[in-house]
Amino acid sequence: WALRWLLLAHITEMTKIAVAIPCYKVRKHILDVISRIPASVQRIYVVDDKCPEESGLLVQQDCTDPRIHVIFHESYTIICLRKSNQGVGGAIRSAYKKALDDGMDIIVKVDGDGQMDPSLIPLFTTPIEKRHADYTKGNRFFQPASLRQMPAIRLIGNAALSIINKFSSGYWSIMDPTNGYTAIHVHVLRELPLDDLERRYFFESDMLYQLSLVRAVVHDVPMNAVYADEKSNLKITKVLPEFAVKHAIRFFKRYAYQYLLRDFNIGSLYSISGMLMLISGAGFGIYGWLQSVATDVPATSGTVMLAALPIIIGIQFIIAFLHHDVSREPVTPLLADLPDAARL
Repeated sequence: WALRWLLLAHITEMTKIAVAIPCYKVRKHILDVISRIPASVQRIYVVDDKCPEESGLLVQQDCTDPRIHVIFHESYTIICLRKSNQGVGGAIRSAYKKALDDGMDIIVKVDGDGQMDPSLIPLFTTPIEKRHADYTKGNRFFQPASLRQMPAIRLIGNAALSIINKFSSGYWSIMDPTNGYTAIHVHVLRELPLDDLERRYFFESDMLYQLSLVRAVVHDVPMNAVYADEKSNLKITKVLPEFAVKHAIRFFKRYAYQYLLRDFNIGSLYSISGMLMLISGAGFGIYGWLQSVATDVPATSGTVMLAALPIIIGIQFIIAFLHHDVSREPVTPLLADLPDAARL
């Protein structure tokens, strides 16, 4: 055990770990969050996303930690000609790009509102350092006791988004997609289109979608939900319909990439055959029903079966497709293919 811990300490020392903290209305908590970041972290990027409370300026003036690098965002004009901040996605993109320029190995995202315990950072980086995962993220649903601290509306909303996210990303074993406590290796980060990532709250879900396209391995890290006096800017009732539309778009994009363009496999046959069966059965059934209404003659049992049988078979094919999609979740990390010198 002593040798194991010495080896882990050696790996941690070699790995250059950075922490990215987006700041927007977190003046009350940001200094405490920074003070609890472990010594194993080499660089801390604080991104002031046009914070009305000037959190970045506060960090510059009151924080003496030499690891700190403050990035300031200027407001930009959106379509309705209103000045706005760039959002959590825009803030993290800036931190990612700075970390790449500085030669960091792993970048951990921690929110500045105090809901994420910085002492858990080693739990997020260790699976990546050991090459078991390319990307790690928090999961507040793992501990039943933790769920009692989560407001009911958030619990229901996050559970619904988790189910939808499984379809759009293909990571069927992953829960809590809106959890922003994440870590990623720079080798994987370079494979992603950073400038195309969502700027605002859909950023974490969009990351999972983009990771699925490069076949990255994602691991959940159990963590407790922490809710005190901080106020989240994310309103579940407002974003749920918007997220559902964006997830639907990404599901069809992922399907096209993975089952039509890049490959054509048994899952492609299941899905295409299933949809054709469902459409033809439903179409024939509706036509027969309209004919019965127009002529006032009940449809025969044979006609009913000709409509029902394709629908039943189509549903079975769709279930088979979903089973195939679940089995295709990535299991071999992208880091496994790197030479030893490039892994850290």
